[in-house]
Amino acid sequence: MRVRQLAVLKTRILNLCGSSKDAKPFIVSAPGRAEPAEAMDSPWSESCKEDATVEHVYCRGAVTELLKYGNRDLHAAAKTPNTPKVLILVIPGNPGVVGFYKTFMWTLYQAFNRRYPVWSVSHAGHCTPPDTMDLVEDAAAMEAKDVFGLNGQIEHKLGFLSEHVPRDTHLVLVGHSIGCYIILEIMKRDPELKVLKSVMLFPTIERMACSPQGHVMTPVLCRLRYAFYLPIFLLSLLPERLKAGMVQLALRNVYSLDPTNIPAVISLINVDCVANAMYMGSQEMRLVQERDNSTIQEHLPKFEKILSVHPDLHHMNPVHLFKWIPVCI
Repeated sequence: MRVRQLAVLKTRILNLCGSSKDAKPFIVSAPGRAEPAEAMDSPWSESCKEDATVEHVYCRGAVTELLKYGNRDLHAAAKTPNTPKVLILVIPGNPGVVGFYKTFMWTLYQAFNRRYPVWSVSHAGHCTPPDTMDLVEDAAAMEAKDVFGLNGQIEHKLGFLSEHVPRDTHLVLVGHSIGCYIILEIMKRDPELKVLKSVMLFPTIERMACSPQGHVMTPVLCRLRYAFYLPIFLLSLLPERLKAGMVQLALRNVYSLDPTNIPAVISLINVDCVANAMYMGSQEMRLVQERDNSTIQEHLPKFEKILSVHPDLHHMNPVHLFKWIPVCI
């Protein structure tokens, strides 16, 4: 069933990509003939352990982590003849750690026979910078721009697209949770972007504070978040091996745990990452109110929404959702 669904997803999106003069249409093999993507093992197989490219850059002055499968430099690739000008871009939820999406991205990349690059961009300040970089280039400028707030994160993604993605690239945007709200704002603020499709994974685009979870999280994020900083700071002082053991122990009973998620969880044992994620969350509760019906209506044919297509999905990490995407697209 998973193979058939991946084939459907591949055909649907590649037909969209093939609709542009820059991208060749994809020809599906006849039934019974296994293509590379169809013949691959499960996403937790050895092939999935192939490392993606991880980069750390400054975007709008804040350290940003990029996770890439496929072409690493789209500006250079655009100069190569017959290179499809298509990018599948994942916008994460909160916390915006790209490592949570590694298996999901690898599955998409394999499903398209590695033809199209699949990237994800972290939220500003939601990653631990390497030793050669600081969290921000200019602390005073960052505070003035409020880059770690919700609006700052939207401008951060627009800045990323402007700096790292050629203007004529056709985009398939995949958002998760608040990432869907960010995609809506991206399309509203820059309507000239060549967006082929926007896939919404559990979109949180309205009345977040009014939801049952919002009633609990709003006071935590808006008034009590500072109480979490000291424990996180103390945990961050532990050796990496001990932190890894604690995370594995805490997640030992999680159903179908994806091992690639463990480093992502460990990366969150960092007071800067936690503080920036909780600060962004506090703004989400205050600012995400009325649904932006006008933007949705304007771009309605491009949107695909994925909600509770399976009773257990709301408990699952988005890296497991690939097997239901074809049903919903």
